Amino acid sequence: MKLKGFIFDLDGTLINSLPVVRTSFGRTLLKFSGREYSDKELSSLFGPSEEGIFKKLYPDLWRESLQFYLDEYDRLHVDYAEPFPGIIEALNLLQERKIKLALVSGKGAGSMEISLKHSGLEHFFEKIITGSEHRASKPDHIRQILDLWHFSPEEVAYVGDIAYDVHAAKEVGVLSISALWAETAQIQKVLAANPVCAFEKVESFIEWISNTL
Repeated sequence: MKLKGFIFDLDGTLINSLPVVRTSFGRTLLKFSGREYSDKELSSLFGPSEEGIFKKLYPDLWRESLQFYLDEYDRLHVDYAEPFPGIIEALNLLQERKIKLALVSGKGAGSMEISLKHSGLEHFFEKIITGSEHRASKPDHIRQILDLWHFSPEEVAYVGDIAYDVHAAKEVGVLSISALWAETAQIQKVLAANPVCAFEKVESFIEWISNTL
């Protein structure tokens, strides 16, 4: 397999930050909307970056609500700072194999900065692209990385934890790899999207890297 580059998602893939995301959103929505959102309602908001979500929900208070969210996110992130066990080993192994690494996430720039600060992962990635405030935009951002690297889609993999990540990878033509090691992983839903590879343990992902690349 002639893979030359790996693009990673962040939340639920490299770090266990989805509980931080959901709790921070829940507290922000309670403060600014005056009610609790159900899990289904909360999930329906995702796609645009946090900035886009708060601009839509609170046009006159989006700056205040975004800052409240980021303050909560930063405070809660301390307890979820470490990458998943084995992730550092996997990234080091990819670098040893001369594989280029990038990060494409739906997160906004503010929460990305906080997550990278707490996790210490920033130095692994040649390029980091955050989400669009208008819509889910991973295919476009994956293409940006391909253009930067001058690689064909067949030479690159995208690693993410949700079904949308599989669809985004397939739309661009890169190898779809599903990270299913987080407790938040919706395994059956992701597998129904038919990723090329799926791993429920980081150790299995590392073994695959060792044997394949």
